[in-house]
Amino acid sequence: MYDAITDVSGISVGHYTDLKNATGCTVILCENGALGGVDVRGSAPGTRETDLLRPTYRSQEVHAIVLSGGSAFGLDSATGVMRFLNERGFGVKVGHHRIPIVPAAILFDLNLINSDVRPGPDEGYKACLNAKPGYVEEGSVGAGTGATVGKVLGFKRAIKGGVGTASLNLGDGVIIGAIIAVNAIGSIVNPKSGEIIAGPRTKDGKSYHDTITLITDPNFKKPIPPTPTNTTIGVIATNINLTKEQVNKLASSGQNGLALAVRPAHTMLDGDCIFALATGEHKKVPNMVRLGAAATLCVSLAIISAIENAKGLGSIPSIKDLRI
Repeated sequence: MYDAITDVSGISVGHYTDLKNATGCTVILCENGALGGVDVRGSAPGTRETDLLRPTYRSQEVHAIVLSGGSAFGLDSATGVMRFLNERGFGVKVGHHRIPIVPAAILFDLNLINSDVRPGPDEGYKACLNAKPGYVEEGSVGAGTGATVGKVLGFKRAIKGGVGTASLNLGDGVIIGAIIAVNAIGSIVNPKSGEIIAGPRTKDGKSYHDTITLITDPNFKKPIPPTPTNTTIGVIATNINLTKEQVNKLASSGQNGLALAVRPAHTMLDGDCIFALATGEHKKVPNMVRLGAAATLCVSLAIISAIENAKGLGSIPSIKDLRI
């Protein structure tokens, strides 16, 4: 296993990375189709094709999910993914046509270097060309290229975010994995140790504030940034056979992992969104308690990995830079 979402058979991942302009996109391909679900908890989301993933809607098949930088402009990258899939004959059969189903979510990365360059159809297509099973590059790549965290004291005190992935083997052939792009106003906490591994930097730049403690202090006077420039987005995948209600519950459980590692999460300034995919390859009757707990853990581990693998970019250092 690669400790990546690609440990789920049928899932491949590709990044398009623009380090010059600090933006990019990531595509999670499941060309032969997977059952999809979603849970949106941030109050400022930027999404595409999320309604059809909900239990009462008709769609039973997803062929890719796109995570992108570029704010709402980045949703255009899904058009390139549709083109890639259409050229190869993947999609839901509708009469004589095949229509690829490609949900997407975006994060805001326009503050870092160049706000005029955002991922579009060509960039989404290139991410598909880069997609492969197995090893997944992490850190300041793809949708995490321009991601930052710990911004409650302003952008100048932020830390570099990124993309991370993780997987778990639950035995009997059941695999679950997650990939997350981390771009949060809050601090990043290792839920196992309780250690704050990233957050708003102190004035001396040698340690981090606990964002929740900071903003709930009665002496906190600094205005919280008024615009929604924060969002953590990602995908959970499993090889087990689920119903549409169950795959949506899996996405909901993944949000618990987000809240464990990103504090605070799901704020008025976030677009936090977690997708879930079930390939159905494994026919074992699912234990949703175990699977939900695994989704929670997997998401939190992917978030920690994103921060640990990030590299400084523009004016924003990574935690590796501060350890030197």
